[in-house]
Amino acid sequence: MRFLLSLLPLLVLLFCSLYSASAAGKHHPASNIVRSSCRHATYPKICLRTLSNYAGPAKTPRDLAQAAVNVSLARSLRVSGFLAQLSASFKGTKLQLSAIGDCVDLMSTSVDELSETLAELHHLRKETFRFQMSNAQTWLSAALTDDETCLDGIQEANVKAKAVDVKRKITNSARVTSNALYLINRLDKSSRWPRSGP
Repeated sequence: MRFLLSLLPLLVLLFCSLYSASAAGKHHPASNIVRSSCRHATYPKICLRTLSNYAGPAKTPRDLAQAAVNVSLARSLRVSGFLAQLSASFKGTKLQLSAIGDCVDLMSTSVDELSETLAELHHLRKETFRFQMSNAQTWLSAALTDDETCLDGIQEANVKAKAVDVKRKITNSARVTSNALYLINRLDKSSRWPRSGP
């Protein structure tokens, strides 16, 4: 419960951010930048579906990268809360309990890393752009590794209770994070200093 309460301010902030983005893009099809950017993403259909609501405010690669990390952070927060609840009520072997406990820690770390990435993207500066992008790539890569390690542990421990939900939620979170990493790498390779939309 203390863990979930500690996440409350971040959940409120994310809800407001995602609600405003969704409202802005609710009546618009995916913009050209979303379609062109998602075309070569690791999971293009997921990329298009999760970012199409950002068609309004996402006018530059930088906007889109921020939106992608925002979506990834929201997914990771939901998975983190789900795993914390599961950990409190799960009945199983020591190995299974340990795997779920490890997942709780890993997803909490992933949330921290995604939060650091988002903060870095909101404060990009021309003089330190490459250094900041390197930080963002490192944090996102680490978050993706956390997701994958969590999923591997759940599978190896043969967790049965809500296994379908656990694997589906973690897999979806990892795929969204993978797409975010792709968009960050795409932004880093841009030849011009990225300017955010008005």
